[in-house]
Amino acid sequence: MTKTIITILLSTLYLLGTPPASEKAVKLAQKGKRIVSVLCDEKKLPEAKKTVEETIEAIETSHACSALSKAKLEAVAYYLQHQNIQTHHIHLVVPKDAKCPVCGMFVAKYPKWSAMMQHDGKVYYFDGVKDMMKYYIFDGDFPFDRTHISKMMVSDYYTIEAIPAKEAFYVLDADVFGPMGHELIPFKNEKSAKTFLEEHHGKKIVRFNEITGKMLMRLDGIVE
Repeated sequence: MTKTIITILLSTLYLLGTPPASEKAVKLAQKGKRIVSVLCDEKKLPEAKKTVEETIEAIETSHACSALSKAKLEAVAYYLQHQNIQTHHIHLVVPKDAKCPVCGMFVAKYPKWSAMMQHDGKVYYFDGVKDMMKYYIFDGDFPFDRTHISKMMVSDYYTIEAIPAKEAFYVLDADVFGPMGHELIPFKNEKSAKTFLEEHHGKKIVRFNEITGKMLMRLDGIVE
């Protein structure tokens, strides 16, 4: 892996708020997985704790594995820690001083609604999908080359997981309001979107390419 690729990967992990695992940790986790498959009852294994040391203690207490050496216990602990990281939702980490370029609000106050766009080497944060789409669609108000956009992320309403904006399902005009009123509320999958739509009287589910400027103005009550 070249130095350039490593730099890009680290930058991406930083933007999403997830620290990269060290090479040693990854190797130990792989070793731990092999040990678990042979010497442990995975159903009895505890969940990972805050530290490796606490996880080792929990493994010993659980009696889920045959007598393991200190090195093997450590490897199993790293495996559980790694599993915990893999299943943990990645979320957007917004700088405290980041202001939405559309409305000027401080975005970090609204983690459930935060969205992000990266273009021309800069990262922009928004306090909701509606404002991000205004920034994207209304090129007269926000002039920049749309082909230079390298990333667009939104936050799943239920989990706050960062998901690609173009892959999300959006519930339009439900009875749940965001920081700027009526919103396009994003979900990672259609099932979640349908559940929310039914429970909160949304008008319909739309995909990224179906969002229009007129739709955004309707959400703001500018047009009927």
